[in-house]
Amino acid sequence: MINFDYYSPTRFIFGKDTETRVGALAKKAGARKVFLVYGGHSAEKSGLLTRVRSSLHEASIAISEFGGILPNPKSGPVYKGIEQCKKEKIDFILAVGGGSVIDTAKSIAAGALDDGDFWDFHERTRMPEKALPIGIVLTIPAAGSEGSGNSVITQEETLLKRAATGECLRPRFSILNPELTYTLPQYQTACGVADMMSHIFERYFTNEKGVDLTDRMCEAVLKSIIDAALVVKDTPNNYEARATLMWAGTVAHVNLLGLGRIEDWGAHALEHELSALYDVAHGAGLAIVYPAWMHYQLNHDPARFAQLATRVFGSLTNKLNIQDTALEGIQALSDFWIQLGLPSKLRELPSFRKEDISVMTKKIKMTRPNELGNFSPLRYEDVEKVYNEMI
Repeated sequence: MINFDYYSPTRFIFGKDTETRVGALAKKAGARKVFLVYGGHSAEKSGLLTRVRSSLHEASIAISEFGGILPNPKSGPVYKGIEQCKKEKIDFILAVGGGSVIDTAKSIAAGALDDGDFWDFHERTRMPEKALPIGIVLTIPAAGSEGSGNSVITQEETLLKRAATGECLRPRFSILNPELTYTLPQYQTACGVADMMSHIFERYFTNEKGVDLTDRMCEAVLKSIIDAALVVKDTPNNYEARATLMWAGTVAHVNLLGLGRIEDWGAHALEHELSALYDVAHGAGLAIVYPAWMHYQLNHDPARFAQLATRVFGSLTNKLNIQDTALEGIQALSDFWIQLGLPSKLRELPSFRKEDISVMTKKIKMTRPNELGNFSPLRYEDVEKVYNEMI
Protein backbone atom coordinates (compact mmCIF):
# COMPACT_ATOMS: atom_id res chain seq x y z
CA MET A 1 0.00 0.00 0.00
CA ILE A 2 1.44 3.36 -1.05
CA ASN A 3 1.25 6.61 0.95
CA PHE A 4 -1.89 8.71 0.60
CA ASP A 5 -3.38 12.00 1.75
CA TYR A 6 -7.18 11.74 1.86
CA TYR A 7 -9.54 14.69 2.24
CA SER A 8 -13.21 14.67 1.30
CA PRO A 9 -14.79 17.98 2.36
CA THR A 10 -18.29 17.49 0.90
CA ARG A 11 -21.13 17.26 3.41
CA PHE A 12 -23.61 14.53 2.43
CA ILE A 13 -27.25 14.85 3.51
CA PHE A 14 -28.92 11.51 2.81
CA GLY A 15 -32.54 10.38 3.07
CA LYS A 16 -36.18 11.18 2.53
CA ASP A 17 -37.32 14.79 1.99
CA THR A 18 -33.77 16.11 2.40
CA GLU A 19 -34.14 18.44 -0.60
CA THR A 20 -36.29 20.71 1.62
CA ARG A 21 -33.11 21.61 3.54
CA VAL A 22 -31.35 23.09 0.52
CA GLY A 23 -32.13 26.71 1.40
CA ALA A 24 -30.71 26.47 4.92
CA LEU A 25 -27.62 24.64 3.64
CA ALA A 26 -26.98 27.17 0.88
CA LYS A 27 -27.43 30.07 3.30
CA LYS A 28 -24.98 28.50 5.75
CA ALA A 29 -22.50 28.25 2.85
CA GLY A 30 -22.81 32.01 2.31
CA ALA A 31 -25.19 32.05 -0.66
CA ARG A 32 -27.08 35.24 -1.43
CA LYS A 33 -27.76 34.74 -5.14
CA VAL A 34 -27.92 31.17 -6.44
CA PHE A 35 -27.39 30.05 -10.02
CA LEU A 36 -29.84 27.13 -10.33
CA VAL A 37 -28.61 24.64 -12.96
CA TYR A 38 -30.84 21.76 -14.05
CA GLY A 39 -31.73 19.52 -16.98
CA GLY A 40 -35.00 18.78 -18.72
CA HIS A 41 -38.64 18.69 -17.70
CA SER A 42 -38.55 15.81 -15.23
CA ALA A 43 -37.32 17.89 -12.28
CA GLU A 44 -40.05 20.45 -12.99
CA LYS A 45 -42.79 17.91 -13.63
CA SER A 46 -42.01 15.97 -10.45
CA GLY A 47 -42.30 19.08 -8.31
CA LEU A 48 -38.64 18.88 -7.23
CA LEU A 49 -37.72 22.29 -8.63
CA THR A 50 -40.76 23.83 -6.95
CA ARG A 51 -39.62 22.45 -3.59
CA VAL A 52 -36.06 23.64 -4.18
CA ARG A 53 -37.18 27.15 -5.15
CA SER A 54 -39.47 27.32 -2.13
CA SER A 55 -36.66 26.32 0.22
CA LEU A 56 -34.32 28.92 -1.28
CA HIS A 57 -36.98 31.64 -1.04
CA GLU A 58 -37.61 30.78 2.60
CA ALA A 59 -33.91 31.34 3.21
CA SER A 60 -34.15 34.75 1.46
CA ILE A 61 -31.83 33.65 -1.34
CA ALA A 62 -32.26 35.13 -4.83
CA ILE A 63 -32.38 32.72 -7.79
CA SER A 64 -31.14 32.90 -11.37
CA GLU A 65 -32.11 29.87 -13.43
CA PHE A 66 -30.19 27.97 -16.11
CA GLY A 67 -32.05 24.91 -17.41
CA GLY A 68 -31.97 22.58 -20.40
CA ILE A 69 -28.67 20.80 -19.74
CA LEU A 70 -28.52 17.63 -21.85
CA PRO A 71 -26.72 14.30 -21.29
CA ASN A 72 -23.05 14.22 -22.35
CA PRO A 73 -22.64 17.91 -21.44
CA LYS A 74 -21.18 20.23 -24.04
CA SER A 75 -19.02 23.33 -23.89
CA GLY A 76 -21.65 25.70 -25.32
CA PRO A 77 -23.87 25.83 -22.21
CA VAL A 78 -20.77 26.19 -20.02
CA TYR A 79 -19.69 29.32 -21.88
CA LYS A 80 -23.22 30.75 -21.63
CA GLY A 81 -23.45 29.92 -17.94
CA ILE A 82 -20.11 31.57 -17.20
CA GLU A 83 -21.21 34.73 -18.96
CA GLN A 84 -24.51 34.80 -17.06
CA CYS A 85 -22.82 34.22 -13.70
CA LYS A 86 -20.38 37.07 -14.25
CA LYS A 87 -23.09 39.42 -15.48
CA GLU A 88 -25.45 38.70 -12.58
CA LYS A 89 -22.75 38.53 -9.89
CA ILE A 90 -23.69 35.02 -8.79
CA ASP A 91 -22.07 33.83 -5.55
CA PHE A 92 -23.26 30.20 -5.35
CA ILE A 93 -24.15 27.47 -7.86
CA LEU A 94 -26.78 24.83 -7.16
CA ALA A 95 -27.00 21.82 -9.49
CA VAL A 96 -30.24 19.82 -9.47
CA GLY A 97 -29.80 16.67 -11.54
CA GLY A 98 -27.29 13.97 -12.44
CA GLY A 99 -23.71 13.93 -13.62
CA SER A 100 -24.23 16.04 -16.75
CA VAL A 101 -25.89 18.85 -14.82
CA ILE A 102 -23.32 18.66 -12.01
CA ASP A 103 -20.32 18.64 -14.35
CA THR A 104 -21.72 21.61 -16.26
CA ALA A 105 -22.22 23.45 -12.97
CA LYS A 106 -18.65 22.70 -11.86
CA SER A 107 -17.09 23.99 -15.07
CA ILE A 108 -19.25 27.11 -14.89
CA ALA A 109 -18.16 27.57 -11.26
CA ALA A 110 -14.49 27.47 -12.27
CA GLY A 111 -14.93 29.67 -15.34
CA ALA A 112 -16.96 32.29 -13.48
CA LEU A 113 -13.90 33.24 -11.40
CA ASP A 114 -11.40 33.04 -14.25
CA ASP A 115 -10.47 35.50 -17.01
CA GLY A 116 -9.28 32.84 -19.44
CA ASP A 117 -10.94 29.98 -21.33
CA PHE A 118 -12.44 27.33 -19.04
CA TRP A 119 -11.45 24.68 -21.61
CA ASP A 120 -7.82 25.15 -20.55
CA PHE A 121 -8.75 23.26 -17.37
CA HIS A 122 -10.03 20.32 -19.42
CA GLU A 123 -6.95 20.31 -21.66
CA ARG A 124 -4.85 20.38 -18.44
CA THR A 125 -2.81 23.35 -19.66
CA ARG A 126 -3.95 25.07 -16.46
CA MET A 127 -5.45 23.69 -13.26
CA PRO A 128 -8.50 25.29 -11.60
CA GLU A 129 -7.47 26.88 -8.31
CA LYS A 130 -10.70 28.65 -7.41
CA ALA A 131 -14.40 28.28 -8.18
CA LEU A 132 -17.74 29.50 -6.99
CA PRO A 133 -19.06 27.27 -4.18
CA ILE A 134 -21.32 24.47 -5.39
CA GLY A 135 -24.26 22.59 -3.88
CA ILE A 136 -25.96 19.49 -5.28
CA VAL A 137 -29.42 17.94 -5.25
CA LEU A 138 -28.77 14.56 -6.86
CA THR A 139 -31.43 12.89 -9.03
CA ILE A 140 -29.42 10.20 -10.85
CA PRO A 141 -26.93 7.93 -9.03
CA ALA A 142 -24.17 7.22 -11.54
CA ALA A 143 -21.30 9.62 -12.11
CA GLY A 144 -20.33 10.20 -8.48
CA SER A 145 -19.78 13.86 -9.36
CA GLU A 146 -21.69 14.82 -6.21
CA GLY A 147 -18.58 14.01 -4.17
CA SER A 148 -15.67 14.31 -6.59
CA GLY A 149 -13.46 17.15 -7.76
CA ASN A 150 -13.92 16.21 -11.42
CA SER A 151 -15.91 17.60 -14.34
CA VAL A 152 -16.17 15.98 -17.79
CA ILE A 153 -17.23 18.14 -20.75
CA THR A 154 -17.22 17.68 -24.54
CA GLN A 155 -15.81 20.51 -26.66
CA GLU A 156 -18.38 20.92 -29.42
CA GLU A 157 -16.00 22.11 -32.13
CA THR A 158 -13.54 19.21 -31.81
CA LEU A 159 -15.75 16.55 -30.13
CA LEU A 160 -12.98 16.04 -27.59
CA LYS A 161 -14.38 14.82 -24.26
CA ARG A 162 -12.00 15.64 -21.42
CA ALA A 163 -11.97 15.93 -17.64
CA ALA A 164 -10.94 18.85 -15.44
CA THR A 165 -9.85 18.12 -11.88
CA GLY A 166 -9.39 20.35 -8.85
CA GLU A 167 -10.17 20.38 -5.14
CA CYS A 168 -12.06 23.65 -5.65
CA LEU A 169 -14.61 21.70 -7.73
CA ARG A 170 -15.74 19.54 -4.81
CA PRO A 171 -19.30 20.44 -3.74
CA ARG A 172 -19.83 22.09 -0.36
CA PHE A 173 -22.85 19.83 0.19
CA SER A 174 -24.74 17.13 -1.67
CA ILE A 175 -28.34 16.18 -0.96
CA LEU A 176 -29.15 12.54 -1.71
CA ASN A 177 -32.81 11.51 -1.51
CA PRO A 178 -33.33 8.01 -2.98
CA GLU A 179 -37.03 8.73 -3.50
CA LEU A 180 -36.09 11.17 -6.26
CA THR A 181 -34.88 8.19 -8.33
CA TYR A 182 -38.14 6.17 -8.29
CA THR A 183 -39.22 7.44 -11.71
CA LEU A 184 -35.90 6.88 -13.47
CA PRO A 185 -36.36 4.70 -16.58
CA GLN A 186 -34.76 1.26 -16.29
CA TYR A 187 -32.25 2.06 -19.03
CA GLN A 188 -31.08 5.20 -17.23
CA THR A 189 -30.80 3.27 -13.96
CA ALA A 190 -28.78 0.56 -15.75
CA CYS A 191 -26.43 3.14 -17.27
CA GLY A 192 -25.85 4.52 -13.78
CA VAL A 193 -25.09 1.05 -12.45
CA ALA A 194 -22.47 0.44 -15.16
CA ASP A 195 -20.94 3.86 -14.52
CA MET A 196 -20.52 3.40 -10.76
CA MET A 197 -19.22 -0.16 -11.18
CA SER A 198 -16.68 1.10 -13.69
CA HIS A 199 -15.47 3.72 -11.23
CA ILE A 200 -14.69 0.88 -8.87
CA PHE A 201 -12.96 -1.17 -11.58
CA GLU A 202 -10.68 1.76 -12.40
CA ARG A 203 -9.41 1.52 -8.83
CA TYR A 204 -9.60 -2.25 -8.45
CA PHE A 205 -7.25 -3.02 -11.32
CA THR A 206 -3.95 -1.95 -9.82
CA ASN A 207 -0.45 -3.37 -9.60
CA GLU A 208 -0.05 -2.32 -5.98
CA LYS A 209 0.37 -5.11 -3.45
CA GLY A 210 -0.88 -5.17 0.14
CA VAL A 211 -4.24 -3.56 -0.67
CA ASP A 212 -6.55 -6.39 0.40
CA LEU A 213 -8.55 -4.04 2.66
CA THR A 214 -9.55 -1.77 -0.21
CA ASP A 215 -9.92 -4.81 -2.49
CA ARG A 216 -12.51 -6.18 -0.07
CA MET A 217 -14.22 -2.80 0.14
CA CYS A 218 -14.41 -2.59 -3.66
CA GLU A 219 -15.81 -6.12 -3.87
CA ALA A 220 -18.43 -5.44 -1.18
CA VAL A 221 -19.71 -2.33 -2.94
CA LEU A 222 -19.79 -4.17 -6.30
CA LYS A 223 -21.83 -7.03 -4.82
CA SER A 224 -24.23 -4.58 -3.17
CA ILE A 225 -24.72 -2.73 -6.48
CA ILE A 226 -25.45 -5.98 -8.34
CA ASP A 227 -27.99 -7.14 -5.76
CA ALA A 228 -29.73 -3.76 -5.55
CA ALA A 229 -29.83 -3.32 -9.33
CA LEU A 230 -31.69 -6.61 -9.78
CA VAL A 231 -34.21 -5.62 -7.10
CA VAL A 232 -34.80 -2.20 -8.66
CA LYS A 233 -35.28 -3.78 -12.09
CA ASP A 234 -38.30 -5.69 -10.74
CA THR A 235 -39.50 -3.19 -8.10
CA PRO A 236 -38.49 0.37 -9.07
CA ASN A 237 -39.97 1.89 -5.89
CA ASN A 238 -38.02 -0.26 -3.47
CA TYR A 239 -36.54 2.40 -1.17
CA GLU A 240 -33.74 0.31 0.33
CA ALA A 241 -32.47 -0.86 -3.05
CA ARG A 242 -32.63 2.67 -4.45
CA ALA A 243 -30.83 3.92 -1.35
CA THR A 244 -28.09 1.34 -1.84
CA LEU A 245 -27.55 2.42 -5.45
CA MET A 246 -27.52 6.11 -4.57
CA TRP A 247 -24.95 5.79 -1.81
CA ALA A 248 -22.90 3.23 -3.78
CA GLY A 249 -22.57 5.70 -6.65
CA THR A 250 -21.10 8.25 -4.25
CA VAL A 251 -18.81 5.79 -2.46
CA ALA A 252 -17.53 4.49 -5.81
CA HIS A 253 -16.12 7.88 -6.83
CA VAL A 254 -15.30 9.77 -3.64
CA ASN A 255 -11.90 8.04 -3.88
CA LEU A 256 -12.22 6.09 -0.64
CA LEU A 257 -11.83 2.87 -2.66
CA GLY A 258 -8.67 4.09 -4.39
CA LEU A 259 -6.58 4.83 -1.31
CA GLY A 260 -3.09 3.33 -1.20
CA ARG A 261 -3.09 2.23 -4.83
CA ILE A 262 -2.32 3.59 -8.28
CA GLU A 263 -5.52 3.71 -10.33
CA ASP A 264 -5.88 2.96 -14.06
CA TRP A 265 -8.53 5.08 -15.93
CA GLY A 266 -7.61 3.78 -19.37
CA ALA A 267 -11.07 2.29 -19.99
CA HIS A 268 -12.77 5.59 -19.17
CA ALA A 269 -10.57 7.37 -21.71
CA LEU A 270 -11.58 4.81 -24.34
CA GLU A 271 -15.27 5.35 -23.55
CA HIS A 272 -15.06 9.14 -23.66
CA GLU A 273 -14.37 8.88 -27.37
CA LEU A 274 -17.48 6.71 -27.85
CA SER A 275 -19.86 9.08 -26.07
CA ALA A 276 -18.29 12.14 -27.69
CA LEU A 277 -18.66 10.70 -31.20
CA TYR A 278 -21.96 8.81 -30.90
CA ASP A 279 -23.61 10.67 -28.00
CA VAL A 280 -24.21 7.31 -26.33
CA ALA A 281 -24.90 7.36 -22.58
CA HIS A 282 -21.62 7.09 -20.67
CA GLY A 283 -22.70 4.00 -18.73
CA ALA A 284 -23.84 2.26 -21.91
CA GLY A 285 -20.50 3.00 -23.51
CA LEU A 286 -18.67 1.59 -20.49
CA ALA A 287 -20.73 -1.59 -20.73
CA ILE A 288 -19.23 -2.03 -24.20
CA VAL A 289 -15.69 -0.97 -23.30
CA TYR A 290 -15.01 -2.80 -20.06
CA PRO A 291 -15.42 -6.48 -21.07
CA ALA A 292 -13.21 -5.84 -24.12
CA TRP A 293 -10.61 -4.01 -22.00
CA MET A 294 -10.66 -6.89 -19.48
CA HIS A 295 -10.14 -9.51 -22.17
CA TYR A 296 -7.21 -7.53 -23.56
CA GLN A 297 -5.62 -7.02 -20.14
CA LEU A 298 -6.27 -10.53 -18.78
CA ASN A 299 -2.76 -11.92 -19.27
CA HIS A 300 -1.18 -9.03 -17.37
CA ASP A 301 -2.54 -10.30 -14.04
CA PRO A 302 -4.97 -13.22 -14.41
CA ALA A 303 -5.01 -13.76 -10.65
CA ARG A 304 -6.60 -10.34 -10.09
CA PHE A 305 -9.32 -11.04 -12.63
CA ALA A 306 -9.90 -14.46 -11.07
CA GLN A 307 -10.16 -12.83 -7.65
CA LEU A 308 -12.89 -10.53 -8.96
CA ALA A 309 -14.65 -13.50 -10.53
CA THR A 310 -14.70 -15.59 -7.36
CA ARG A 311 -15.32 -12.88 -4.77
CA VAL A 312 -17.93 -10.86 -6.68
CA PHE A 313 -19.51 -13.25 -9.19
CA GLY A 314 -19.01 -16.54 -7.33
CA SER A 315 -17.12 -18.14 -10.21
CA LEU A 316 -15.75 -21.58 -9.38
CA THR A 317 -15.22 -23.03 -12.85
CA ASN A 318 -11.73 -24.36 -12.26
CA LYS A 319 -9.78 -23.41 -9.17
CA LEU A 320 -6.63 -24.83 -10.75
CA ASN A 321 -6.96 -22.74 -13.90
CA ILE A 322 -7.23 -19.08 -12.94
CA GLN A 323 -7.47 -18.11 -16.63
CA ASP A 324 -10.76 -20.00 -17.01
CA THR A 325 -12.07 -18.57 -13.75
CA ALA A 326 -11.13 -15.05 -14.83
CA LEU A 327 -12.88 -15.49 -18.19
CA GLU A 328 -16.01 -16.74 -16.44
CA GLY A 329 -16.03 -13.59 -14.31
CA ILE A 330 -15.70 -11.30 -17.32
CA GLN A 331 -18.58 -13.11 -19.01
CA ALA A 332 -20.66 -12.87 -15.83
CA LEU A 333 -20.14 -9.10 -15.76
CA SER A 334 -21.13 -8.73 -19.41
CA ASP A 335 -24.19 -10.96 -18.91
CA PHE A 336 -25.26 -8.91 -15.90
CA TRP A 337 -25.12 -5.66 -17.84
CA ILE A 338 -26.99 -7.27 -20.76
CA GLN A 339 -29.63 -8.45 -18.26
CA LEU A 340 -30.11 -4.82 -17.22
CA GLY A 341 -30.70 -3.86 -20.85
CA LEU A 342 -27.31 -2.42 -21.80
CA PRO A 343 -25.43 -2.95 -25.09
CA SER A 344 -22.38 -5.18 -25.21
CA LYS A 345 -20.89 -4.45 -28.65
CA LEU A 346 -20.16 -1.40 -30.80
CA ARG A 347 -22.24 -2.86 -33.62
CA GLU A 348 -25.33 -2.36 -31.46
CA LEU A 349 -24.91 1.42 -31.75
CA PRO A 350 -27.00 2.61 -34.73
CA SER A 351 -24.41 5.08 -36.03
CA PHE A 352 -21.29 2.94 -35.52
CA ARG A 353 -18.93 2.60 -38.47
CA LYS A 354 -15.80 0.47 -38.34
CA GLU A 355 -13.74 3.27 -39.88
CA ASP A 356 -14.52 5.37 -36.78
CA ILE A 357 -12.06 3.25 -34.78
CA SER A 358 -9.11 5.01 -36.40
CA VAL A 359 -10.82 8.35 -35.76
CA MET A 360 -11.24 7.62 -32.06
CA THR A 361 -7.66 6.36 -31.77
CA LYS A 362 -6.39 9.52 -33.45
CA LYS A 363 -8.39 11.71 -31.05
CA ILE A 364 -6.86 9.91 -28.08
CA LYS A 365 -3.39 10.58 -29.51
CA MET A 366 -4.19 14.30 -29.84
CA THR A 367 -4.27 15.07 -26.13
CA ARG A 368 -3.20 11.94 -24.27
CA PRO A 369 0.33 10.88 -23.29
CA ASN A 370 2.12 8.10 -25.15
CA GLU A 371 0.44 5.43 -23.06
CA LEU A 372 -3.07 5.06 -21.68
CA GLY A 373 -3.74 3.82 -18.16
CA ASN A 374 -1.49 2.40 -15.44
CA PHE A 375 -2.49 -1.24 -14.83
CA SER A 376 -0.93 -2.36 -18.10
CA PRO A 377 -0.53 0.83 -20.13
CA LEU A 378 -2.03 0.77 -23.61
CA ARG A 379 0.04 2.01 -26.51
CA TYR A 380 -1.80 3.45 -29.49
CA GLU A 381 -1.62 0.17 -31.41
CA ASP A 382 -3.20 -1.45 -28.34
CA VAL A 383 -5.97 1.16 -28.27
CA GLU A 384 -7.01 0.28 -31.81
CA LYS A 385 -6.96 -3.45 -30.97
CA VAL A 386 -9.17 -2.93 -27.93
CA TYR A 387 -11.67 -0.93 -29.98
CA ASN A 388 -11.73 -3.76 -32.55
CA GLU A 389 -12.36 -6.20 -29.69
CA MET A 390 -15.59 -4.30 -29.01
CA ILE A 391 -17.10 -4.90 -32.45
